[in-house]
Amino acid sequence: MTTTGATGGRRRRGPGMTEVARAAGVSQKTVSRVVNGEPHVSPEVRDRVLRAVRDLDYRPNTAARALLLGRYRRIGVVSLGSSLYGPSTLLIALERAMQRAGYSVALASTLEGQQVSAAVDALLEQGVDGIVLSEPIDDGTPLRLTADVPVVSLGEGVELMPGAGLVVGADGVAAARLATEHLLSLGHRTVWHIPGPQDWWAARDRLRGWREALAAAGAPEPPLPSPGDWSPASGYAAGRQLARLADVTAVFVANDDMAIGALHAFADAGRAVPGDVSVVGYDDIPAAAHLFPPLTTVRQDFAAVADRAVDALIALIEGRPAPAGPAGRAVELTVRASTGPVRGPDPARPRP
Repeated sequence: MTTTGATGGRRRRGPGMTEVARAAGVSQKTVSRVVNGEPHVSPEVRDRVLRAVRDLDYRPNTAARALLLGRYRRIGVVSLGSSLYGPSTLLIALERAMQRAGYSVALASTLEGQQVSAAVDALLEQGVDGIVLSEPIDDGTPLRLTADVPVVSLGEGVELMPGAGLVVGADGVAAARLATEHLLSLGHRTVWHIPGPQDWWAARDRLRGWREALAAAGAPEPPLPSPGDWSPASGYAAGRQLARLADVTAVFVANDDMAIGALHAFADAGRAVPGDVSVVGYDDIPAAAHLFPPLTTVRQDFAAVADRAVDALIALIEGRPAPAGPAGRAVELTVRASTGPVRGPDPARPRP
């Protein structure tokens, strides 16, 4: 059999598993076991098959391998396709975790307005054994998703078929509580919050955690400034609103980029950090330790989240029980110089 190239020329079809099996003097099933790294093959036979693979320049055909094994050894990822630190770092961590597990990655991005369900359909058409939903945005209503492969979601707001999916991710609510409790422990009467865009489940988790920490401590809940869009510019705009209020002494910001903007706004307003205002961010981006002052922030262990998600998905693919819930201690507070004890009460300072 021959195929026609783009230039109209004719080229031979590459060698298949049958040719490798014939050259090595083994069955196609044995070739399949060797190619896919399965056990129960003697070293001598394995060497013979690998030598035939090299000599013939055999490259396993994905469709043929799926037909033989019932699997593609490929996992699909639905992602926003954003360059923002959190989504992009998590996507890299997912790809590395899948490669370590022996799976390739197929990506469907929703950046151009493609719906999550359409992205899932596109991945299913390519042929995948399972899907990770790393899409961080929703419209506030649960997404009802049906797929004929296991699905793991890294955020809330997804209703999956029972037994066919899990929600696995870092606990943003607990992380936001940790950040808020840190500021309260320094003696601040309350903590203000600069929220992220509320169509992101992560922003809603951080808002919820902030509220829970204040309620648990009996601290008053201040009004929210305008939500940011994760950018330093939006953090600067919200920071300018807060800088006008003399009773603002502590601020938890939903991500580090917006915290950078807030630091700029406080500096412009002559509000010293942490002398007048303590600031906590979220993400621990590489620049956070090198700001002036260095930023106290919540660090997310994206590798831990990715490993847990991939492990859970592969367990579902292989028909094994998979643990549910957050990925262990995937967040921690990194305390730096942007937070400090509240100053003594100033009788001239208005109370909320």
